[in-house]
Amino acid sequence: MARVILGVGAGIAAYKACELLRLFKESGHSVRVVPTPDALRFVGAPTWEALSGEPVTADVWSGVADVPHVKLGQAADLVIIAPATADLLARAAAGRSDDLLTATLLTARCPVVYAPAMHTEMWEHPATQHNAATLRARGAVVVEPAVGRLTGKDSGKGRLPDPGALFELAEKVLRDGGTSAAARDGRSLPLAGRKVLLSAGGTREELDPVRFLGNWSTGRQGYAFARSAVAQGADVTLVAANVELPSPAGVTVIRVVSARDMHAVMLAEAASADVIIMTAAVADFRPVTRADAKIKKDGALPPPIELTENPDILADLARRRTERGPAGQVIVGFAAETDPDLDAAKAKLARKGSDLLVMNQVGDGQGFGPGDNEWVVLDSAGGVTGIPRRSKDALADEVLAMASARLGAGSRDS
Repeated sequence: MARVILGVGAGIAAYKACELLRLFKESGHSVRVVPTPDALRFVGAPTWEALSGEPVTADVWSGVADVPHVKLGQAADLVIIAPATADLLARAAAGRSDDLLTATLLTARCPVVYAPAMHTEMWEHPATQHNAATLRARGAVVVEPAVGRLTGKDSGKGRLPDPGALFELAEKVLRDGGTSAAARDGRSLPLAGRKVLLSAGGTREELDPVRFLGNWSTGRQGYAFARSAVAQGADVTLVAANVELPSPAGVTVIRVVSARDMHAVMLAEAASADVIIMTAAVADFRPVTRADAKIKKDGALPPPIELTENPDILADLARRRTERGPAGQVIVGFAAETDPDLDAAKAKLARKGSDLLVMNQVGDGQGFGPGDNEWVVLDSAGGVTGIPRRSKDALADEVLAMASARLGAGSRDS
């Protein structure tokens, strides 16, 4: 059980923090809600106290004998701010301590997660972007806001991510000792300032309006990579093919259907990426023609389906990098194999041109669907690393650490 501080800023999204609080409590965590004074205009102290079972105060003058402005931060295992308003980000970046929440942030030596929520113009303002970058450089996780309906008739980037997705990220951060060390020492997170591009899911190649050639990929492994990259401070874009999972908190998700769709998006997004990880199960072939109407069973067999090759996304990414891509970009490919033949995987690594190739054995209950797996990782220098069976989140952590280690020192300009 972790000791969680849930900080609440003065934004309309404060009501969503009630659901986040419920998720923490149902998972057995101890939660102390610390709102800003103005946040209590949106959700009152009795609501927070009833849901948390803990006292709620916003100022430093209540319970002075217990020195809450120091003790709360010292004792916490995680501080998560949801919503984090523009004002709260500014005060945290400046090191202000004019209420109980900002004082707690100064004494906390545990991981800190900020979930910004505000109007698009406020989030995009250079001052807010500078404040977010400052907090990230100090080891905090500052989640990118979601895109959607804001207050009034406005829509855009600035919406608080789904509470369930925030909870998943918080659980990930709680398990991450590296994040704790960065927060304690004031260092930036391993991927702070880096851009990570991921693919996930399985592409579909249409035969007619109701049928397609596809595969069993669920996208869970790619989403695990997304959570890991966000927890390490990265700016993450996820290209998802036919995935029925909620978007991870802080991730830009671009949805595609076919291999050609994914090829176009991945190459367009790759130019600014530091790390590219291709976990998607991409169809090697597609039908030469697509029927305009449903192919019906009329007593006669339909003509054979003629196939043609799809573009090789991984090879094209490596080729584009060689020709005009960013220096130091790291590319990780995946090979779903039913036969554990390392020679075939090594040949594929050389043919594709990636830096790392993860051999992911599928079939007989492995690979697609289950919550764990085991891998063999090949690198372009000839190294072979076996990773024994473990959760998809743990596997993502290990491979992302390998990719991160290959990056040059320092952060690229975004």
